[in-house]
Order: sequence, then structure tokens, then C-alpha cells
Amino acid sequence: MTQSTERITFYVGTYTKGDSEGIYRCLFDPSTGELRLDGDPAPITDPSFLAVDSRGAFLYSVSEAGDAASGSTGSVTAFAISDDGRLEYLNTQPSGADGPCHVSVDGTDRQVLVANYSGGSVAILPIRGDGSLGEPTDVVHHQGSGPNPDRQQGPHPHSINVDPTNRFAFVPDLGTDEVVAYRLNLVLGLLQREDGLTASLAAGAGPRHFDFHPGGGYAYAINELDSTVTAYSYDGSTGALTELDTVSTLPEGFDGTNYPADIHVSPSGKFLYGSNRGHHSIAIFAIDGGSGMLTPLGHESTRGEWPRNFVIDPTGAFTLVANEHTDDIVTFRIDGETGLLEATGHVEKVPSPVCLLPVPR
Repeated sequence: MTQSTERITFYVGTYTKGDSEGIYRCLFDPSTGELRLDGDPAPITDPSFLAVDSRGAFLYSVSEAGDAASGSTGSVTAFAISDDGRLEYLNTQPSGADGPCHVSVDGTDRQVLVANYSGGSVAILPIRGDGSLGEPTDVVHHQGSGPNPDRQQGPHPHSINVDPTNRFAFVPDLGTDEVVAYRLNLVLGLLQREDGLTASLAAGAGPRHFDFHPGGGYAYAINELDSTVTAYSYDGSTGALTELDTVSTLPEGFDGTNYPADIHVSPSGKFLYGSNRGHHSIAIFAIDGGSGMLTPLGHESTRGEWPRNFVIDPTGAFTLVANEHTDDIVTFRIDGETGLLEATGHVEKVPSPVCLLPVPR
């Protein structure tokens, strides 16, 4: 793959209960793997997850706040991205419930979709012509629980992921051990639940994040509570998920506390990566192109603690890892033949980084 010689802008979502001031901006050099902070942060409370439209013109951030007892909700904020990378505030809308933890944009840039973890719901908000957001046009509340009394006392949608056809969205619900399927009505702004397409996982698995294979025929869920990844075959014409296998994210013999967080398939479709909080590593898997099955290849230390989120850069040559508890971001070069990782850079003093977002320019 030919690498771009231009620097890539990355935005960093954070938790602001400590020293963080909001959304930080970094510049990444794909020719060297170097990453450095750039400019001042955009002020916003707890911007724990970010999304961008297809043109790289607008950025959308949740504010992971709200309190059901008081009737307040979390929110979603729209920013315009200026030519120099600064974020210019547009507006803020309620997310429909408290604790929004994930946001995505549909493939036509018409709708923003939000998962409200604490509020047990998902929502859809229209994108106006100027990039700002309208109020939610649909909020759907999940029902159910799981066997873990501390984490699964009720539904907890943890991400909302639009499929490659832009017809369906899939929501891993940590509280109900399901990947809930929705048919998207982008004209009316509706999330139409498809119970016949919803995939159930092992009791107590706690699904969290989800990614599709670039070839479109497979999908993968990372499960926070039992430290596993579940592989599916995927039929984009019907939205059907068929479970293939479930594998551990941990090395044999590890018996400490661990909570997987994020999952990504490489642009080549050859490898899958998942982050382990507790083991403080990236789990590496080979993907069989003919079956979608996973083969463990090993683990790479994230050189820090609590890797909540990571991302593969647009060139496919590097992955960047946000270590929440050590306030740093580490970059790794991806070996295109083996899938293994080699550390190349380190940015310190990024307080509580929890989301990394590259922006096409």
C-alpha cells in the first residue's frame, strides 16, 4: 500500500473529570509514525466518543452525561471542522437519554445515531444542511437484563454501527447479551427494530463494540464481560448474522481482571485487533478470507494502562492506541504480512484519552 506523505489530523475524545479540557487535536505523520499535539482543545464535557461525516467537514461528539433521577439527559454536539483543523461549535441536542457512549454517522451523511449506555436506549438525529443537528426523531428503549448483577441489571447499548449497505444498524447491548438489529429509515429518521435479525450471545458475555469486514461478508463483536470475540458471517442483503465462532482475547494462563473495549478489522481484511483493559494489550488475530474464522497470533503491550479505544490510520499501516489511565497515546506500525505490531511513537500528557478519530481532509 502506498502511504500518503501528508499529515493526518486525529481528534481525541476524553473524560473531563480530571485535567482534560475537552477534544484534543493531533497531527500524525504516516511516513514516520510520529504523532504530536496540535492547537488548543475544544471545550466540551466528557466527549467520550466522536464521529465524522464522509467529507471530513463536520464532527459529532457525545457528552457522556445526564442523570435519570433529575430528568436530564446526555447530549450530542456538532462542530464544523475549519481548514486548519480547529473545531467550530455549531449546536447541541439531547441524546434522548443519559449516558451516551457512542455515536456514528450514516453513509449518506443524513443522520447521526447514538447509543445511550446508562439510559438503555438508542436514538437518531437529523443532520441539517449546515452540519448542525436537529432534535431526535426516534428514541428506542431496550428491555432485558443478564446474569451479571453488577453490570447487567438492565439494558446497556454500548455502540451503534451502520452496516456497509447503509440499510441496517447493529447495537451490541452489554446488559442483555444481544447484538440488536435495526432497519434504518433515513427519510423519516426512524430506527425500526428487527427482532428476527437480533443475535444472542453467551449469557454474561457483555457485547460492547462491533466491526464489519471490508469485504462485507463477516462481522465481529468484542465482549467485555467474558473477554471474547464472536465472529459472524453477514448477509448484507437480508441483515442476517450467523455465528461462526467465539475466541478468547487473552493469552492462555492469564487470570487477572480484564475488560475488552474496542475492535477493528484491518483495511486489508487479513487481521483483526481488540483492546484488553487489564492485560493492557492489543490482541491480534488472523482472519481466514474464505471462512471469516479467527486464529490468534499473539498480543502486543500497549505501553500504558487501560487501552479503551484504538484506531487504524487511513493508510492501514499504523494503529494508534489511547491508554486512558496513563494519559497517553502510543502508535504502532502494522506489519502487512504478519499483522504484528511495532511501537513507533508516544504522546504523553493527553488526559484520559478514550476515543481516537482520524479525519479525511
